[in-house]
Amino acid sequence: MKGIILAGGSGTRLYPMTSVLSKQLQPIYDKPMIFYPLSLLMLVGIKEVLIISTERDTPHIEKLLGDGSNFGMTINYLIQPEPKGLAQAFIIGEDFIGDDNVTLILGDNLFYGEINFLKNAVADQEAGNDGMRARVFGYYVEDPHRYGVVEIDKKSGQVLGIEEKPKNPRSNYALPGIYIFDNDVSRRARSQAPSARGELEITDLMLSYHREDSLGFQMIGRGVTWLDTGTPESLLEAGHLIAQIEKRQGLKVACLHEIAYRRGFISREKLKEEIEKLPNCPYRDYVVRVWEEEPAS
Repeated sequence: MKGIILAGGSGTRLYPMTSVLSKQLQPIYDKPMIFYPLSLLMLVGIKEVLIISTERDTPHIEKLLGDGSNFGMTINYLIQPEPKGLAQAFIIGEDFIGDDNVTLILGDNLFYGEINFLKNAVADQEAGNDGMRARVFGYYVEDPHRYGVVEIDKKSGQVLGIEEKPKNPRSNYALPGIYIFDNDVSRRARSQAPSARGELEITDLMLSYHREDSLGFQMIGRGVTWLDTGTPESLLEAGHLIAQIEKRQGLKVACLHEIAYRRGFISREKLKEEIEKLPNCPYRDYVVRVWEEEPAS
């Protein structure tokens, strides 16, 4: 399984903050926004990641994360010349995907809590035993008209339909910004017609699998908080959430060095080397604390 983080767009909802620095580099409490989707991919064991961003912002993201070797990963970068819909990511990343399955996560999405929903979906996709070639998730919201919405048969759990920001939603289950597809996704995206707004809609891509009865669905339960952090209000809300969690528990959320170590991406010795590269700061103090604990099993 490979991972793609789509971190493009102009971030107009966050202007003027995004006039200089991309949305995905804005802080959510004590870390850049992009740390959070990247940490989720790492937590489910994905070590090969492609970050797609703009020509202006890609050098800044690459300066932040490098080639991934400091986390025991491989991080690649490609430029999205102009935003032409979420499905465009699979055309840009076609060579990166190759013969593998791929998980796409949007760069302004934050998930916190029990991540078995994604672990199980990734495992099912890799095993390929259930005939599902793509997978989507549902998250209950009070205002579904703001999102892509999935309608589910309550008895069978199968997808009945998907709508993009409907005026009269058929359910309260929004499609959060994370999707899993097989390696046919790039071909499908290339053959897809643009929507009325001139974009390659990921909704249409999902429906192409649905018509073949190969679109799987998994509910995200109460143990997970999902936030789309692309507005000033949601960015502030996310910052308060992370601050409260970290202050209450004394543990950092989305600490990439800790995740890389505890997931076995890097060794104890490698973690020590990386600590020496960090400036004196609370983040470094926390990573030192992780290193001083019992070695990862």
